[in-house]
Amino acid sequence: MPTISIFFGIVVQMYWRDNAPPHVHAFYQGQEALFAIDTGEVIRGRLPPAAAALVRQWVLSRRTELSDNWERGRAHRPFERVPGADVG
Repeated sequence: MPTISIFFGIVVQMYWRDNAPPHVHAFYQGQEALFAIDTGEVIRGRLPPAAAALVRQWVLSRRTELSDNWERGRAHRPFERVPGADVG
């Protein structure tokens, strides 16, 4: 599973074979949550509240890059790295 971003100990990945809705997988301290790209909402799993809020805000601020990556995956093309929340 390709890692597309790492920030503040949170690892964000995408799968080529994932089903809709478009989303990312976020891992932190042994927990996993799936975040919808369109809304930033958790669609499955959970993270500690502060980490979930950070990922949600990051997803919303990087929606274009994440949507582009989702389409790259549908076309079986390599994912691009996306700057983390720790990058200005």
